[in-house]
Amino acid sequence: MPGIKGPSDYSQEPPRHPCLQINSKEPFNAEPPRSALVSSYVTPVDLFYKRNHGPIPVVDDIERYCINITGLIETPKKLYMRDVRMLPKFNVTAILQCAGNRRTAMSKTRKVRGVGWDVSAIGNAVWGGAKLADVLELVGIPKLTSSTRSGGKHVEFVSIDKCKEENGGPYKASIPLSQATNPEADVLLAYEMNGEPLNRDHGYPLRVIVPGVIGARSVKWLDSINIIAEECQGFFMQKDYKMFPPSVDWDNIDWSTRRPQMDFPVQSVICSLEDVQSIKPGKITISGYAASGGGRGIERVDVSIDGGKTWIEASRFQKTGIPYILDHESSDKWAWVLFKITVDIPRSTQIVAKAVDSGANVQPENVQDIWNLRGILNTSWHRVEVRVGHSNM
Repeated sequence: MPGIKGPSDYSQEPPRHPCLQINSKEPFNAEPPRSALVSSYVTPVDLFYKRNHGPIPVVDDIERYCINITGLIETPKKLYMRDVRMLPKFNVTAILQCAGNRRTAMSKTRKVRGVGWDVSAIGNAVWGGAKLADVLELVGIPKLTSSTRSGGKHVEFVSIDKCKEENGGPYKASIPLSQATNPEADVLLAYEMNGEPLNRDHGYPLRVIVPGVIGARSVKWLDSINIIAEECQGFFMQKDYKMFPPSVDWDNIDWSTRRPQMDFPVQSVICSLEDVQSIKPGKITISGYAASGGGRGIERVDVSIDGGKTWIEASRFQKTGIPYILDHESSDKWAWVLFKITVDIPRSTQIVAKAVDSGANVQPENVQDIWNLRGILNTSWHRVEVRVGHSNM
């Protein structure tokens, strides 16, 4: 594509923050320490997890860069960055969470395939850009449309990067047209992250942000938008990121029996403590994040300091100094909710967190019950072991 290219090797990778835990070097996949996640409501760009499937694309001429909007529409169009910037700009605070977040813990139950992730394949950012609903109006698709006159029912996003899973072709994914054309869904063509231009790791110069949905659908380094009749047939839609029961293994899997995963379930994680941590007896503050998909808010976060026998409710907040009110206009519906509680820990114990969302969905108690061969959507109760009486590691 003019103005941008997807390299075939890793010789032009961008610099990254030294504190990141590298889970895969080529392609680069890394996450911050869990303690960094709760240090601020908006995750700093350098500490936002990096999820890649190939070498990072390189922009050599931003003026020539454009995306093609084609498919089952009457007026295909080339869209340059200046065209996108002329549309009304919206800022949407939203998390992105890799479907494989907490995969490493699931793999301890039974081995799974995929990049190992601890608990930090998630971040909360302020994304700035044009609403996809406004962009699609430029090619004659009205807002709140579920099908074009030519039978287009899905919007496919195609990247410029090159993936081995696509046999060297680009990463791609799709969402329903009804979601893409709904302004309330806040789907963006984003060119900013936390008030600054996107950096290369996060999709410069233009990416899709699909709030409330697993990160795999928020395609980076956008090359084209295709209006299609059926959902995208790419690898990451049809042969990955699907939820199978524990009985399915690599010998009996039939990918066609499951739909591509979109919304993510309710999740919460303790970030102030490692999986096993030594502390002194006395009061400690337990803090972490909670989030749910589809724009559902967090009804409560329960914390147990006796392995799940009894529970106490943690306080919830988003922006500092502003109380979090579920589904209120002052709250960010697509963002995470941070939680905090101070407790007395006199002896060694297991501390557990679980969240309930606004749909009354609750995290499953045991990871064994939701084990799946790709290790996605580990939303089981988050547990940490504290050992009292030793100096902190």
